[in-house]
Amino acid sequence: MARGAPRPGFTGSHPILTMFLAKVEGAVVATKKEGSLSGRKLLLLRPQLVDEKDPTKFKNGSNTIVAVDVVGAGIGEMILFCQGSSARLAGGMKESPVDAVIVGIVDTVDVLGQQIYSART
Repeated sequence: MARGAPRPGFTGSHPILTMFLAKVEGAVVATKKEGSLSGRKLLLLRPQLVDEKDPTKFKNGSNTIVAVDVVGAGIGEMILFCQGSSARLAGGMKESPVDAVIVGIVDTVDVLGQQIYSART
């Protein structure tokens, strides 16, 4: 990387906040955990990818992720989450050892002018 060039994932001195879509598949209970995670709800996420063969549908990502929920999401909901340094920018997460935080509950998703997800259906 050239000297003075922005680092990947950053614009100037500010991180790029990349968010991802996922479905909440379950809850994770850990009675013993790092102190800053005490009282935090942990949820199991399955990332959702727009299917390149049929962009009117999602396909499941191949991995599952445990994320801290700061917005009150529930099982079965489509959510927005962020990872890495962006995750620790969520309220109250600055001093926590987290790599994934749920930052939004999705109402709708439109792809190429077509609604492919609605929380109402």
